[in-house]
Amino acid sequence: MKIAAIGEAMIELSMGGNTAAVGVAGDTLNTAIYLKRSAPSLEVDYITRVGTDAFSNRIVDFIEAEDIGTKHIERDPNGTPGLYAITTDDTGERSFTYWRDSAAARWTFITDQGPDFTQLARYDVIYLSGITIAIMTPSVRNALLLFLQGFRRSGGLVCYDSNYRPRLWADVETARAANNAMWSITDIALPSIDDEMEMTGETPDTIAKRFLAAGRTGALKRGHEGPLCLKTGATYDFPQATTVVDTTAAGDSFNGGYLASSLTGASQANALRSGHDLAAHVIGHKGAILPKDAE
Repeated sequence: MKIAAIGEAMIELSMGGNTAAVGVAGDTLNTAIYLKRSAPSLEVDYITRVGTDAFSNRIVDFIEAEDIGTKHIERDPNGTPGLYAITTDDTGERSFTYWRDSAAARWTFITDQGPDFTQLARYDVIYLSGITIAIMTPSVRNALLLFLQGFRRSGGLVCYDSNYRPRLWADVETARAANNAMWSITDIALPSIDDEMEMTGETPDTIAKRFLAAGRTGALKRGHEGPLCLKTGATYDFPQATTVVDTTAAGDSFNGGYLASSLTGASQANALRSGHDLAAHVIGHKGAILPKDAE
C-alpha cells in the first residue's frame, strides 16, 4: 500500500525558558512519521515544497531519516520553509506563533502550465488536512478537490483531518465551505471536536450526529473523553494519559496510530485504541515528534 501525505513541513522551535530546541514538524508530517513508525511495512511518501537553503535541507534529511519517501518534494531555489514556535502553560496546553506567509509549501503543485497532481495518481491513499488546503490558493484548492474526486472513482482512499487554523483562512465561511467540500469526498474522516466547534459553532452532539449520518469510517477526536468511532458510533473508556507535558501533535499522532492499524487490517476498536495510546504517550514529552529512543 502506497500512501501520500500532503502538507507543510516546518522548522519547529520548542521553547523552554530563554532557549529553544530546533526541530522539524508539521501536522501532516507528524502523522506521516507516526504512521510509518507504527506500520513500517507501509510505503509512506511526503509531498510538499521547500527551498534549497540549509533549513530546507535539514527538513528533507529529517524526513528521509524517518524512512519516508521524499522523491516528490519540490525544491524551489527562491523558497524557504515556514517557522513556528511552541509555548506551553503549566498544564501542558500549547500555543503557537507562526512565521509562514512566504513559505514555499504554499506553491506546492503549481507549475507554469497550472496545477499538476500527476505524482498523486500512483498512490492508494492520500492523507491531507485543513492546513494543507488552507495554505493553497483557491484555484489550486479547487483543482485538487476535482482531482481527489477522480482519485476516489479510480479506487483510491482519501483521509482528512480538518485541523482548523483561523488565521490561515480569509474568513470562517470560506473555511466551512472548503471543509464541507472535503468531507464530501473523504473516506476516512479524522475530525477534532474542538476544531469543528470553533469552525461551525455547532454543539458536540450536533457534530457527532453530522459525522455519523455521513457514513464515514474514522474517529471524532474528543480529547480526554476519548474518540468516537464514526463507523459504529461506539465510545470506549480508554486510559487517560498519566502525564501531560505538551499537547502538541496529540491529534496528529492519534491519526498516525489509528491509520497504521486501520490500513493494515485491524478492527476499528483496535485502531482507535492504537491512536489513543500513541497520543497519550506523545503528550508526555515536549515537541511534536518523539525521539525514537523515547518510544
